[in-house]
Amino acid sequence: MPVITEIEDLKRIYRRRVPKMFYDYCESGSWTEQTFRENSSDFDKLYLRQRVAKNLTDRSTASTMLGKDVSMPVALAPVGMTGMQNADGEIKAAKAAEAFGVPYTLSTMSICSIEDVAANTSKPFWLQVYTLNDDDYMQRLFDRAKAAECSAAVITVDLQLLGQRHKDLKNGLSAPPKPTLRNMVDLSTKWGWGLEMLQTKRRQFGNIVGHVSGINDPSSLIAWTHAKFDQSLDWDRIRTFRDMWNGPLIIKGIMEPEDARQAVNVGADAIIVSNHGGRQLDGALSSIRALGPVLEAVGDKVEVHLDSGIRSGQDVLKALAMGAHGVHIGRAYIYGLGAMGQAGVTKALEVIRNELDISMALCGKRHVTDVDREILLVPEGFSGRWEDSLRNG
Repeated sequence: MPVITEIEDLKRIYRRRVPKMFYDYCESGSWTEQTFRENSSDFDKLYLRQRVAKNLTDRSTASTMLGKDVSMPVALAPVGMTGMQNADGEIKAAKAAEAFGVPYTLSTMSICSIEDVAANTSKPFWLQVYTLNDDDYMQRLFDRAKAAECSAAVITVDLQLLGQRHKDLKNGLSAPPKPTLRNMVDLSTKWGWGLEMLQTKRRQFGNIVGHVSGINDPSSLIAWTHAKFDQSLDWDRIRTFRDMWNGPLIIKGIMEPEDARQAVNVGADAIIVSNHGGRQLDGALSSIRALGPVLEAVGDKVEVHLDSGIRSGQDVLKALAMGAHGVHIGRAYIYGLGAMGQAGVTKALEVIRNELDISMALCGKRHVTDVDREILLVPEGFSGRWEDSLRNG
């Protein structure tokens, strides 16, 4: 067993173990991947202030998200096809999150269904939904979430149409993989992954197959999905979804102050500053750069969370210091899942919490809820409007 001290260690194992098309699906962005790269690299531009001669006993990373206690303010973000990274991956990730005391978010485009995850966990999880134009399906999806006692719905608003991701197109991404010569050669080298997949029957999109008529193979699923993404989406339509779901609501994909204010107006309980991990509009700002103006726009009216680019506990600390109430990790836990299953997700969370705890302490803070801008050296462009610094520079 290799010694794992950072998320990058899990990523190296993950890359060796998982088929190329699923590794590329996780580890890629749209077009030139500029935004994908800067989501992570922009954290390096924020510097921490080291403090000394501070009482560092009795430290705690505990906080709350949506009013519920969490062991650290980190949630597992929704990731499509998680069950293709590791057999029954959504169930394994949800169980790891539950045991660790952090929220898990199930994607609509998951392999394991809402009911699968609910049957294998004992605490409520969150469900992510897309803005589809099929009211019947959407209402049934929300109703299934209520029946499974999901504690929040996460509406993704930045995917009215797919950003072009070159690797997915070239790989012919599908679940399960298409039996092409190229895929079969790759799969033959990933025997551990393959043996686990043979032991599960969950290889299709569990929240769609069996819940929509006429969906019985990957091509029909792709055609249905592309037809149902609502390119006419507006805030009135989002209000309709708010009416379909009477529980806590999170709106994911907010990057602009005006959109943040609109999210508050339609009744969001929290918003997630997110550019979809750099997988939609390439050339958009990194999420950490977009955070400040969004916070200025909504104040304390809702919880403001952040995702995209988090790869360490220091990234978590910097996001919290910039004002985020919590963060969401996607790729960081997928690396662990693909590498080691449920134990790998747990290891990813342990690595992040350890880095968060030590870095917080070296900045002179004992409790994560006390972290603020004081611990940061913030360059121009991370506070106020980034466009203003561009014009002035």
